[in-house]
Amino acid sequence: MIVDRNKTAKDILGNPEYLAISYGGYREKSRDIQPTISQLKEDMKILSAMGIKILRTYNVQLQQVPNLLKAISELNAENQSFEMYVMLGAWIDCKNAWTDIPPDHEAESEQNVGEIERAVALAKQYPDIVKILAVGNEAMVHWATSYFVRPNVILKWVNYLQELKVKNELPKDLWITSSDDFSSWGGGDPAYHTEDLNNLIKAVDYISMHTYPMHNSHYNPEFWIVPEDEYELPDLEKIESGMHRALEFATNHYDSVSNYMKSLGVNKPIHLGETGWATISNEHYGADGSKAADEYKSGRYYQLIREWSKKEKVSCFYFEAFDEQWKDAANELGSENHFGLINLKGQAKYAIWDLVDKGIFEGLTRDNRPITKTYEGKKEDLLVDVHVPPKKEEITFNY
Repeated sequence: MIVDRNKTAKDILGNPEYLAISYGGYREKSRDIQPTISQLKEDMKILSAMGIKILRTYNVQLQQVPNLLKAISELNAENQSFEMYVMLGAWIDCKNAWTDIPPDHEAESEQNVGEIERAVALAKQYPDIVKILAVGNEAMVHWATSYFVRPNVILKWVNYLQELKVKNELPKDLWITSSDDFSSWGGGDPAYHTEDLNNLIKAVDYISMHTYPMHNSHYNPEFWIVPEDEYELPDLEKIESGMHRALEFATNHYDSVSNYMKSLGVNKPIHLGETGWATISNEHYGADGSKAADEYKSGRYYQLIREWSKKEKVSCFYFEAFDEQWKDAANELGSENHFGLINLKGQAKYAIWDLVDKGIFEGLTRDNRPITKTYEGKKEDLLVDVHVPPKKEEITFNY
């Protein structure tokens, strides 16, 4: 089948046939070691076999994204039925971000100009692949204390990109957004309800919002704690109930952003730019904390959020495709290293064991390893590492 590569963001976002995912191809503990084009093509074939057709990337400061676009372009040329599109992220920082000087959240980094220019150049070079440009990643949320900016900075760049579309310097059907926490989009603390945010909501082509029940199992654990009327349930039923509460927590965030947007008289698409659930954590979310992070719960969250997003015709850029160990290089068991659906040994985690059973990975490898199941596919062994959500009296962290 020859693929029509003229599809637009409007055609693919919210389309249940076009599964989305967040992607980084880094294998090592440092991003100084970039994935090769061969490795990127290997990953694309794996994700394509999984039904993934839209990737989300985060920055164009490094070589991974230009190489990724080249890899996809080569795969397109090699196979007319291959289909993969990209939501291209441009990283945005405040002044003095990631330096020894205190960050200045009222001014933007001088680096942002170059980042936007690189993103624009790649969107022009690969119009058949790049269908969305996202200005910033969690760049407005106040807990991003190292680098967050005010909405006026994001608004400036979104307006700039929209103007390039008007001038025919970018494709008119290229969608422009910013990808940020639900609260940054007006769905939480009223402190975010500013005129600049309201104007940003009106300026983007759609809203890309993030929600993380797993993190909130520590920071806002009310939804996660086992209710008293479930104390006598079997452990797996307590876990299943907790995962449904986690889904409701996430979808409530979605509704809160939708309600705020509509209160402004705006009605445009909202998609999940990120949500995910780590499989390992030796921090707040592990056995000594909220007991959220493990492979079984991660798998159930993946299944539940995919079911909901398909039903609601919401794209979910699930975080993330593969484990990446650079994110918390000093702490091997840190949760940030373990959000992938496939680990660094080429093993499919519980969330996608069914895909291994269906044989979709046959003939595919990652770094010369075939895709196999974690725990050798033994669910009884998987469940040994699973912890039941805590009761209120068992909470050992701030509540």
